Amino acid sequence: MHEEWEKRKIPAAYKKLSSGKDGISDDDAYKRLLKHGKNEIRKTHKVSPVKIFLSQFTSPLIIILIAAAMLSFGAGFLPGSEPEIVDSVLIMIIVVAVGVSGFFQDWRAEMAIEALKKMSTPTAVVIRNGKEIEISTSDIVPGDVVVVGAGDIIPADGKIIQSFDMVLDESILTGESKSIRKGSGNIAFMNTSLITGRGKILVFATGMKTMVGTLAEKMEKISDTKTPFQKELDKFSKKIFWMIASIALLMLVVGYFKYGLYSAFLTSISLAVAAIPEGLPAVVTLALALGAKSMAGSNALVRKLPVVESVGSVNVICTDKTGTLTKNKMSVTRVFFNDAVYDRMEMNPDDVRKMDKLMLCGSLCNDSKAMFNDKGEKVMTGDQTEVSIAEFAISKRFEYENARETYKRIGEIPFTSKRKMMSVLCSHGGKNYVFSKGAPEVLLKRCTKVLYGGKVKKLDNEEREKIMRQNSEFATHALRVLAFAYKETRSSAADEKMEKDLVFIGLEGMLDPPRDDVREALDECKTAGIRVVMVTGDNIETAKAIANEIGLESKTAVSGDSLEHMTDERLSSMLDDGVNIFARVSPFDKLRILKVLQMHNRVIMTGDGVNDALALKKSDVGIAMGGRGTEVAKEASDMILMDDNFATIRNSVREGRRIFDNIRKFVNYQLTCHLAEVVVIFMATLFFALDEPILIPIQILWINLLTDGMPAIALGLDPALPGIMRRQPRSMKEGIFNRNTMYSIVLMGGILSALLFTAYILISPLGVETARSALFMGFVLYEFIKMAEIRHSEELSFFDNKFLLVALVSSIALQMAVVYTPLNVYFSVVPLGVYEWLVLISLAVVGWFSSIGMSRLLNKYVK
Repeated sequence: MHEEWEKRKIPAAYKKLSSGKDGISDDDAYKRLLKHGKNEIRKTHKVSPVKIFLSQFTSPLIIILIAAAMLSFGAGFLPGSEPEIVDSVLIMIIVVAVGVSGFFQDWRAEMAIEALKKMSTPTAVVIRNGKEIEISTSDIVPGDVVVVGAGDIIPADGKIIQSFDMVLDESILTGESKSIRKGSGNIAFMNTSLITGRGKILVFATGMKTMVGTLAEKMEKISDTKTPFQKELDKFSKKIFWMIASIALLMLVVGYFKYGLYSAFLTSISLAVAAIPEGLPAVVTLALALGAKSMAGSNALVRKLPVVESVGSVNVICTDKTGTLTKNKMSVTRVFFNDAVYDRMEMNPDDVRKMDKLMLCGSLCNDSKAMFNDKGEKVMTGDQTEVSIAEFAISKRFEYENARETYKRIGEIPFTSKRKMMSVLCSHGGKNYVFSKGAPEVLLKRCTKVLYGGKVKKLDNEEREKIMRQNSEFATHALRVLAFAYKETRSSAADEKMEKDLVFIGLEGMLDPPRDDVREALDECKTAGIRVVMVTGDNIETAKAIANEIGLESKTAVSGDSLEHMTDERLSSMLDDGVNIFARVSPFDKLRILKVLQMHNRVIMTGDGVNDALALKKSDVGIAMGGRGTEVAKEASDMILMDDNFATIRNSVREGRRIFDNIRKFVNYQLTCHLAEVVVIFMATLFFALDEPILIPIQILWINLLTDGMPAIALGLDPALPGIMRRQPRSMKEGIFNRNTMYSIVLMGGILSALLFTAYILISPLGVETARSALFMGFVLYEFIKMAEIRHSEELSFFDNKFLLVALVSSIALQMAVVYTPLNVYFSVVPLGVYEWLVLISLAVVGWFSSIGMSRLLNKYVK
């Protein structure tokens, strides 16, 4: 299929645009957008509100309960049978109410996820009205000329009309990891990635008419791998299911002999429906979605929902230097030229004229572009290093644009992390010239001559050492240093042979100051037990200087060259000894450092380049840069930093910890309430001599609706705990159900069960109906006790979460309405008197003190 698409011909209507000079007009683009639609892969299986609602009733237990209620309703009309119309209808109403509650949870989660997807819409550069502009990829239309560079994701199917060493990764279509070199006339497919080179593509198919569009339905069927957190929830839910199902079955058998088949059956099924936490995944998803939304508001765009929890569990952050720890607002501040150092602010016109060749090389060996922003202003865009070089030349009144027009680029060898240099081949005045820039230690190896005093002379060892000393001196002042070289050549095609015997011109040192809040963020990470490792492609001296300025401690610094000759055991030993700076590293070095760290740690890895994609995928949390990151890196990541700021990573870790704490809280709360229900009803069935179950099905389902609904969701909105970033990361072996949580569930479940039994026994002399009504009220009232225990253990007030307070008060209000209005007839309860309330409140006080005491003991002795 792939080969057939390669043979597609460009539509005749677009052939006249194949030069790519002016592109199409805005009016033409608008008409084509109306005709062809958005450049989007539409979902074949859309999220349907109806399907979500109906899915709430697909649980086998819910189906059995509905069927039982309907059979009971129908059987009441048989001769000699007592009609159970009210009970049956009420059961159906409450089941529907539970379904509606579940629907709103699931629907809100889906909408939150969709909103996050919309926020991550990528952009592309196209030529419209003869100008290069940046637009959303969804607005690309057939006939558009798209300008692509290394690291870009191809936004639509099209013919390549200009290619400078374009190498594409088409593994998303072919399944083969081998890269493919493509030139003019070849087809570039949507969603493939440009690894190296640059070029222009004339679009002829968008959206569902692309090759990817035809595969959309098959791709949608591919399910995501579950995270350890999701697997833990699934495993625990299954255990709970079988445990409750076994108890319900035993209750059915015992209840049959005490209450009859109908009552025993409905009670056991109702208990199973209420106690089995089938809604837990939905509540967790909602909490994660709300957390992701909160992170997006703080410039961290989550691409994969479970990462919201994962980011809070990391204990190592591997971060780049440029743009993450620093501002990525580079400016050339010092120049080494003609055997002398020049300060930018002190240069005079004569100095600038002497540097004409340096300015020329920096302007031509440069891929930054002049583009128009939303305000119609002309701005330089591209890699910040290249932008700073171009802006330096322009600021010194060098004729930058004239040079780029008169020196025609006829070939190039792009920068790669392995080569650490870039060269262009230009034609001017009938002659060809090579202009190169790169890391000084790399470029100097290609130079045999040096430009000095306007003349070319031999580059001897003494001069080489002087240049490298100056490079080190610049680097110790936290400057990023690039070397520049040129030569005249007879070559008419770009290859690495043309990079030999170059003429060294000079050095430019660029300052990229640290971000204002990075020192504070690093200090907070240290307090939180999170280790920060700088992994940069920059000079080792520059890396050390920046680390010293921001307070990043490291026993020493390791270069990529040293790393290449180091065993994994030696690397592991150095990491254990406190080495936190790695400089001049390649993406493959990054992957190796990550692999060693992950033996005993959960690791965040940041990246922005094409070759960073593998490390981003392999890390526990891969974070791509939103500003300077390539589209390939963004696609491989779990999260995108919209501001490229290290402090945002710190904030995301804090938010991840908050979300995990809140999930643990409402799991603790829900399971404690469920345990109390099961214990009370099960023990009463076994040991109480009652003609009817201690709680009837309608009451069980109503309690479940009140306690599992708003209060549980509101817990997910709790603020971060005091000192959340002063505690150590949780162990890699610690799941959501740690010892403290399990003990809390069991002990609190026991306390609540004891209180409820006591209330029932003390009030039972007033009659079974009154005692049952008090028990019915107690289940909802005593949720405050569990909440109080949770708030106390975490040093939070009820007023710290207004949503929780409203949810609890609403639950009590609804319960009071059932007990003290004519609705009580339908729920088989009676209004409670002063004595009953004295008993319930007295026991609540006892329960509160008991729960606080238990909480203190657990926090002290159980970790």
